[in-house]
Amino acid sequence: MLRSSVLRASSSASSILTPSATRHTLLTQKSSPTTCLTARLSQQSRQAHAISNPTLAQIEKRWEAMPPQEQAELWMQLRDRMKVDWHEMTMNEKKAAYWIAFGPHGPRALPPPGENWKVARYTAYALGVAFVIEVILQMLANDAPKTMNEEYQLATNEYLKKQKTEPISGISSEGYTGKGMVQSGPKRN
Repeated sequence: MLRSSVLRASSSASSILTPSATRHTLLTQKSSPTTCLTARLSQQSRQAHAISNPTLAQIEKRWEAMPPQEQAELWMQLRDRMKVDWHEMTMNEKKAAYWIAFGPHGPRALPPPGENWKVARYTAYALGVAFVIEVILQMLANDAPKTMNEEYQLATNEYLKKQKTEPISGISSEGYTGKGMVQSGPKRN
């Protein structure tokens, strides 16, 4: 995080200076590691000033009503503030940062009251419509085919036994006790 801050600062400084002046300045400056570290720390402390309490007051109630640009600015300020030691942050800054990151807003917002009943009602409507469609289709359907009655299927069993179909484990095997091809009840009139 510190590195990205330094890179941003150096890129903003280099955009102010001309390329030749920047190169000349970088080549002629001789700095010790402690000077660089001191400069970085002072730059970090400059960026991390405390956010005013009125800005953070009742952020839970105001967050949804804030314009997106203002939300982004406040989050960026808090993000920069969180880069310093957390012992230096105020309690309001800690609470606001936690609430913005993990609070019940946006995709984590609670559903509006009555939404569960609305979903249940529409589901019941859909099931009712599906049931009505099924009943209508059953009423409009033709009779079952002639092969879907018990007499026809018993005759099929006899034919398969006569042809000795599946002699090892099927209908023609010794001691077979299964139903064979029978899967329907007696023929209805």
